[in-house]
Amino acid sequence: MRAIVYARGGFASADLPVPEPGPGEVRVRITVSGVNPTDWKARERAAEPDGRTVPNQDGAGVVDAVGPDTTLAAGTRVWVWEAAWQRPDGTAQEYVVVPERQAVPLPDNASFDLGASVGIPAMTAHRCLTVADGGPERLGPGALAGRTVLVAGGAGAVGNAAIQLARWSGATVLSTVSGPEKAELAKAAGAHHVVNYRTGNPVGEIETLAPSGVDIVVEVSPATNAALDAAVTGPNATVAVYATDGGDNLGLPVFPLMLHNIRYQFVLVYTVPEAAKQDAVAAVSAAIEAGALRAGADAGLPLHHFPLDRTAEAHAAVRAGAVGKVLISLPD
Repeated sequence: MRAIVYARGGFASADLPVPEPGPGEVRVRITVSGVNPTDWKARERAAEPDGRTVPNQDGAGVVDAVGPDTTLAAGTRVWVWEAAWQRPDGTAQEYVVVPERQAVPLPDNASFDLGASVGIPAMTAHRCLTVADGGPERLGPGALAGRTVLVAGGAGAVGNAAIQLARWSGATVLSTVSGPEKAELAKAAGAHHVVNYRTGNPVGEIETLAPSGVDIVVEVSPATNAALDAAVTGPNATVAVYATDGGDNLGLPVFPLMLHNIRYQFVLVYTVPEAAKQDAVAAVSAAIEAGALRAGADAGLPLHHFPLDRTAEAHAAVRAGAVGKVLISLPD
């Protein structure tokens, strides 16, 4: 089968054996592979690429073989998540074998592009939205009713999923963006209010929109936004940090945060508790089924397609900050 592997100097094409599923595993014929920031970062952290590791955590396709002790049937359309975490087999190949729990049925009315776009971004967003005091542990209609959510960087993949999931769950959703084009994307995702942080007075605008303070911040740039977050969070709010845009070192004004009992929660979806992962999978699946989680420009998430042999370019696009979702289409 055709695959892309880490190799010295970059990526390389490879012809690998078609893998066979073992107990509790399924084999998925990948139609679309999704690229996340952690995918290109994993490549750069690989000290000695061995010519065997296949990149990319997320994907979508059809189950074509199952091992013993599984319940999924061959022919089931699925979305795949976390395929490459601590494993050499990601989704940038024609077939991938994963534990059955990592191949989730995809409704017939949902595209493979959508299936490959959820995975890590949507599960990260779910975790960020469910770490506040009092939960909820799982999102769904009404789960965030009465709460105000601020999504920093609402035009990114995680930001887009956070807006859609928070809106589906009944929250009032604010988003900060860097310009008018990204503002339109955040609005398309469902944000009630969008604030351009590069113009005017973003703190004042957010305080006007949320006079009692924001309850949950989904934060992509904690160092850059530390002062803003301290100013706009309400009592007992949570700042959920899932990325290090703006730098690794975070300086916080201790007393103002202490005064309002503000919680900082750092999120890496790969290492969250298993129960939290399963809650995320269930909620994301329900949101897809309900039509509440979408992909494409009309949902605020433009799609950028690359063929398998241009995986290096796809990773470079994500590394360069492509707005939207970068996908790799595999041949039929």
